[in-house]
Order: sequence, then structure tokens, then C-alpha cells
Amino acid sequence: QVQLVESGGGLVQAGGSLRLSCAASGRTFSNYAMGWFRQAPGKEREFVGGISWSGDNTYYVDSVKGRFTISRGNAKSTVVLQMNSLKPEDTAVYYCAAKLRYNTDSVADVRSWGQGTQVTVSS
Repeated sequence: QVQLVESGGGLVQAGGSLRLSCAASGRTFSNYAMGWFRQAPGKEREFVGGISWSGDNTYYVDSVKGRFTISRGNAKSTVVLQMNSLKPEDTAVYYCAAKLRYNTDSVADVRSWGQGTQVTVSS
């Protein structure tokens, strides 16, 4: 089992940037693909993107493609979500997740969730 803790959320103006980090504990971190999800008030949790266990492959949903970048450092057991050109519709609680596959939006293959971090983008 891997435990996940996110940090780096906050309030930013539209067009700005934020960097979210997810710190993992547990020896099995490098065995998992990692994903980021988000949930806005009144909406279902949605997949944002993922990165393979090796870090060689990434996947992004269309709404964030070209603006968000996911990276990981297995030596430091961290995964980062760099968010640029933020829009008000990006406002949500962001969760990192340890999952079996990096390029699917299913929550069924999530094995661990972080507690979430709030991102608010003002217009």
C-alpha cells in the first residue's frame, strides 16, 4: 500500500500557474502508475491525466492538454502536476492517485488516493 499527500494548491488568477506535488510513502510507489483527478463542487470526480510507472509515458484529457504537465521522481517518491494557463473552470479539489494504468479514467483501478488539495482560479 502507498500513502499519498498532496500539497501546493491555492488561489491564482486566470492565466497563472500552480505546481501541485504528491508525496508518497511506502516501498511500492515505483510499481504504480500515477494519476491526477479533480472534483469541482456539484460535479463528479474527473480524470486529468496520468504517468506510467517508469515516467516514460503520459496521458492528458483534452481539456488540459498543452497546459498541464505530469512528472514523477521515483527516487524521491514524488509526482508533480504543473498547471499553466489556468482557467476558472480548472477550479476544483485535485487528488493524486496510485493506479494500475496511467491512461484510463477509471477509478476502479485506483489503489490509493491522496486527501486532495484545493485549487481556485479567479477570473
